[in-house]
Amino acid sequence: MAAEDEAELSLLECRVCFERFGPGGQRRPRNLPCGHVLCRGCVAALGGPDRRRVECPFCRRACGSAETSDCLPLLQLLEVLGPAGGSVPSAFGGPSAAAGPAPAGLGLRLCLGGWGSLVNPTGVAACPGSGRLAVAHDGKKRIHVFGPSGFCLQRFGERGDAGSDIKYPLDVTVTSDGHVVVTDGGDRAVKAFDFEGRGVLAVREGFCLPWGLDATAEGEVILTDSEAGALYRLAADFERGKLHKCQMIRSQLISPRGVAVSQTSGAIVVIEHLTAQGPNNGSTRVKVFTAGMELVGQVDTFGLNLIFPSRIYATAVAFDREGRVVVTDVCSQAVICLGKPEEFPIFNPLVSHGLSYPVGLTYMANNSLVVLDSGDHSLKIYSST
Repeated sequence: MAAEDEAELSLLECRVCFERFGPGGQRRPRNLPCGHVLCRGCVAALGGPDRRRVECPFCRRACGSAETSDCLPLLQLLEVLGPAGGSVPSAFGGPSAAAGPAPAGLGLRLCLGGWGSLVNPTGVAACPGSGRLAVAHDGKKRIHVFGPSGFCLQRFGERGDAGSDIKYPLDVTVTSDGHVVVTDGGDRAVKAFDFEGRGVLAVREGFCLPWGLDATAEGEVILTDSEAGALYRLAADFERGKLHKCQMIRSQLISPRGVAVSQTSGAIVVIEHLTAQGPNNGSTRVKVFTAGMELVGQVDTFGLNLIFPSRIYATAVAFDREGRVVVTDVCSQAVICLGKPEEFPIFNPLVSHGLSYPVGLTYMANNSLVVLDSGDHSLKIYSST
């Protein structure tokens, strides 16, 4: 068996029953607090008749059944592969898709986290003033804050039902006044904290599944609701814990997840996740709106395939300093610049090697590119050399 086939089996199969993971039912992948992943059926079996306590079969760490959660990166990978269960190499465009060095002048400066420090991370954001990085992940403390030099400065956000707890974080952003805002998919809420980890505000407002979010230059927050197919603008006095407004600014989107706001023009870019008939049915569409929510550009997987021979599945998005749209692509395991909205679509790989499963993206104030790689549970910071 080839090494890549062995890796695929290890990734897509429960290591207890050796059944292939699936999007639902007993084969749905579940995270244990220790970071190991089992299928739902094995979690139930290991919990015994009362299903109160589960002992990890690999590291023997015990936990309550309520402490397990869906493994979002694996579910997203299964969505990319589609119901027919195509292979990872075919869905990702083969090993040649990620070949080639990074463009001259952009190099890996720092790598943070790793297995044990971060567990299945889902979102990353940079503080515009201090340069600190906030990472959302599935560990015991849901939010890790790293300093510019790479040291972990703070951990907060316990799993639980209290107001300052976070059940399952999907994304994170940092406002201009230094507050960390998190979408909690488990609680269907948006929660704000200061950098010491104190909860200052929780907003529910009838959300179905709040997912991606990003802060504007004015300190407001733009967020997506994946199940409702909507985009919201949230304004609050986070210092006083007071919500001013939570306004729907766009509806009739298709499963919107990733979102970013240009700090110069106020333009908004959203990633929609589309479904269609066929074996590899997952696809994405990138839409760009003006600050007044007029559609100015869009490109989908099919359109990008016309200019690039590999299938592209966008998982995260950001604006660079010049207003260009940049996305992470799990198929080519790369970071790709799509250009300014009026230039759509161009194809300029910024990082084309060294990534496993990039799911998060942000720029620091010094224009360093930060990529969140869920495949090896790490943060990778690239800068001009």
